[in-house]
Amino acid sequence: MNLDFDVDPLFSWYVVLLAVSGIALLVIGAVNLGGLKVGWRILNVLVGLGFTGYAYYLAFVFEGGTYTLFFKAFILPAALIVNAVKALVSRSEAPAVPPVPAASPYQPDSQYPQGTPYPQQAPQQAQYPQQAAYPQASPYQPAGQAAPAAPVPPAAPYPQPQGPQQG
Repeated sequence: MNLDFDVDPLFSWYVVLLAVSGIALLVIGAVNLGGLKVGWRILNVLVGLGFTGYAYYLAFVFEGGTYTLFFKAFILPAALIVNAVKALVSRSEAPAVPPVPAASPYQPDSQYPQGTPYPQQAPQQAQYPQQAAYPQASPYQPAGQAAPAAPVPPAAPYPQPQGPQQG
């Protein structure tokens, strides 16, 4: 194992931070704690695998020599963790969705108990205007010509038909 805090504390802490942030991202991506979308969860898992794998490599496989510390690499896990916390907070602040009641089976006569007739509606009286207030254009009217005047209704009602005359 390459971790020795007495000999090279910077390297040892770098490996520990890689492992901790990688495991944190794996947990955030694997367990849907914050209601993250699938794409964000996959990204968390992939980055977590990369960080954890690199920490394992440095701690157990690396045999010495030169290495480069990339502290800028901790910006990505910090951003992903902040994104997960935001999703968790927005999920907890969102109003709860009321449960949808279960649909009952179709019963066409459920409103009207057995043996009762359907309600009757009063017939509607037709409403006709007494006189047209505006001329109506015909769809067959050639362009540029005036529309004919509206017909004038009769002044008195039509006479009622009479039966045969007795004579």
